[in-house]
Amino acid sequence: MANLDRRLNLYRPDLADVALRGRIEAARFVEGRPMQVGCTVASLRRQPTATSMQLTEALPGETLQVFDEADGWAWVKLDRDGYVGHVEAARLTPVSAAASHEVAVPSTLLYPKADLKTQPATFLPMLARVAVTDEEKDYAAVAANGFVFSKHLRAISSGSGDFVSVAERFLHTPYYWGGKTVHGLDCSGLVQVSLHAVGVDCPRDSDMQEASLGVALPQAEKRRRGDLVFWDGHVGIMADSEMLLHANGFDMMVVCEPLADAVARSAAKGKPVTSVKRL
Repeated sequence: MANLDRRLNLYRPDLADVALRGRIEAARFVEGRPMQVGCTVASLRRQPTATSMQLTEALPGETLQVFDEADGWAWVKLDRDGYVGHVEAARLTPVSAAASHEVAVPSTLLYPKADLKTQPATFLPMLARVAVTDEEKDYAAVAANGFVFSKHLRAISSGSGDFVSVAERFLHTPYYWGGKTVHGLDCSGLVQVSLHAVGVDCPRDSDMQEASLGVALPQAEKRRRGDLVFWDGHVGIMADSEMLLHANGFDMMVVCEPLADAVARSAAKGKPVTSVKRL
């Protein structure tokens, strides 16, 4: 069987994505069945158990392809970044109306009525997608049978601007392995969400980002805002020529600290900077 990256290629001896026919051996090849994430964030896990490692998160309204389903778990491939893993089937719904808008703030609420006092309300993170069907007062009616404050939404594909400013809105967010929301995210999740928010495609993990994003800079090149600094298994964003913005396990949250401090701390653990990339 070909040695394909299992994070991005869905296959095992008994079943594989039809797109891999001719590249690997499998008992059968199947086409994915389109589904989407419901109103709550779905953990994408390595194995189909609640205690398995979270690889990433699929955000509300995000579309994906389901290739297998058993014992309450679906084996899926995300449409946006191609990531493969297992999600609880109960978190998924059939694809309904095409999403027209996405959340443009770190977090907002889905209300049952166009009234800020109504309960219960559900949190929607940045980049959660909804289909707006109507307007009522200051709220957008969405296909998920609820209402979102209109100023917290923007049309899909309208994102632009400074991705570092987006990342800065996540300062002090807890570090959470595989996370992609204001309730918790990891280093590469911060980079991916921030770039996606301004309309730039970005893969999920730091090694993928190092391989595909930007142009490598000489070590002596002066850093500037928006440069990405990579270590083995880690990435941070330059807020200016000296300060690094990153989600990290040392502080267990998103911080902005002198790059020199992060470099020294990592070097002491035998992990030097591997590259600096400019977008």
